Amino acid sequence: MKDANKGQAGQLDGQHLHIGIVQARFNEDITNALAEACIAELKDMGVQNIDHVFVPGALEVPLALQAMAERAEYDALIALGCIIRGETYHFELVANESGAGVTRVGLDYHIPIANAVLTTENLEQAVARQHEKGRDAARVAVEMACLLDDLSADLAELVDGEGQA
Repeated sequence: MKDANKGQAGQLDGQHLHIGIVQARFNEDITNALAEACIAELKDMGVQNIDHVFVPGALEVPLALQAMAERAEYDALIALGCIIRGETYHFELVANESGAGVTRVGLDYHIPIANAVLTTENLEQAVARQHEKGRDAARVAVEMACLLDDLSADLAELVDGEGQA
């Protein structure tokens, strides 16, 4: 929801992170604005190591995310795209399959993926969300990468502590 109360994560530090971005070209004016806002926010949080690739549309995003995840060098990934409802059922197909694919890659590869593939009724809704959702995706990616890093460190300490007992 636009302008939703998302809570506050506090100061996020992404200096040590390697982030991958997959951007769909379809509805390119919107996805370019998403990417610009996303990359600016990543840099504001200290992220300098950013790889950015392009795919034709939202249905191709999950495959590119999977290829990046298989490289095992990223701390988080970001999906950028824009699906605007048309006159046929195709909108639902693309939105559902793209979203499910993005989620599956994250779960299968245990990597945070910020999904900023917009699904809107019209161009005006997409334009109204393009900057906020781009920034949100950057913040989600950094916050989740840091959280998983912290959880992994906590687990390693727990395992080390049990081994010494």
